[in-house]
Amino acid sequence: MFKRIISYLILEINYDFNIILIQEPSWTTIRSIPSSENCEGIPLVGIPNHPNWLTFARGSDLANDFPRVTIYVNIRLLSLCFSLCKDIINHRDILLVSFCNNNVLFWIMNIYSNSSHSALKYLMLWQPLDQCPIAVLTINLKGEYLVGNMSCVIHKRT
Repeated sequence: MFKRIISYLILEINYDFNIILIQEPSWTTIRSIPSSENCEGIPLVGIPNHPNWLTFARGSDLANDFPRVTIYVNIRLLSLCFSLCKDIINHRDILLVSFCNNNVLFWIMNIYSNSSHSALKYLMLWQPLDQCPIAVLTINLKGEYLVGNMSCVIHKRT
């Protein structure tokens, strides 16, 4: 069900938005990979993709440890050279993507805040956080975890 909602969403807002941050994406079987051990194949699990969107998500080797954040970038922005920065932050609930525009490096971070705020606690100890400009839109963030000068920013393409 949620897979259809994400697919519908990225089709519907294709011309209104260029970047979409999703929390709790649906991880479903995309297809079966041929296998010599199993005639039905091995299931390939992932998140919904669309040819008009680049999809950024951290992989997982564990069956029940799927990342809880993903970022979709419209292919109109391909020239900005988006890159997944898993070497900087490798956390199940945090996704960091960089891009370059006019020789200036920018960052997009999608953070999932669970009931124990594990990602936010991790970020509070993360040293480069002081040097990153932060824009936050949150639904369930408690005041004690607001770090620095955070503000809510939503950009709609004009």
